[in-house]
Amino acid sequence: MLPNRNYFACRTEDFYTYVAFITAAKSFPTFATTGDSDTCKRELAAFFGQTSHETTGGWEGAPGGRFLWGYCFVKEINPASDYCDQGSQTQWPCAPGKRYYGRGPIQLSYNYNYGQAGEALGLDLLNNPDLVESDPVISFKTALWFWMTTQLPKPSCHDVIIGNWTPTPADQAARRVPGYGVITNIINGGLECGRGQDPSVEGRIGFYRRYCSDELFDVSTGDNLDCNNQLPFGFGLLLDSM
Repeated sequence: MLPNRNYFACRTEDFYTYVAFITAAKSFPTFATTGDSDTCKRELAAFFGQTSHETTGGWEGAPGGRFLWGYCFVKEINPASDYCDQGSQTQWPCAPGKRYYGRGPIQLSYNYNYGQAGEALGLDLLNNPDLVESDPVISFKTALWFWMTTQLPKPSCHDVIIGNWTPTPADQAARRVPGYGVITNIINGGLECGRGQDPSVEGRIGFYRRYCSDELFDVSTGDNLDCNNQLPFGFGLLLDSM
């Protein structure tokens, strides 16, 4: 399923393993277990579609195609800053010398995300953000925490993909509709959504379609795969892609 995750140039060194994923998933018992068989498979496809894009090492012309190259990186390459958000310092203070760049399957970014994830998981990730790139179980747990967590006005990715989200009037006015596209909006809408056709959005869809194919989870993708015409949500659990 992840044929190139241990490719020598990917810098993962057996980090993303089946055992680590399953161990982490046990802490989130409703993940990929809610609804009928197709709903469960679609959630797995959506999760791996989004996280494969976040960690991709693929390129146009890559061997086998670029959608075989998810889970190539554990941490953000050449981070532009330390991702310490001054506006959230009171509640989630940045530790001296620590950097909160993208790490793990979902590329968890910013001090407020590390703080909230750590609080939910019983870990001090503000003082130890490197745990997300050194411990594969913790790394997967942060991705699953993000996936399962609602932070208004954003629904959780989980609720969207299992069909448990109903758009509010504000969502309807912003053209946010149920489907894989609004999950992209939840994850990185401020940079990718409402801009017409976007190559990053298309990349996320390409990975998702691969996982939905009959070679893998063999499930339909559902409707509304892109967020091209959706206005982004307000700030909250914001992640930056690599």
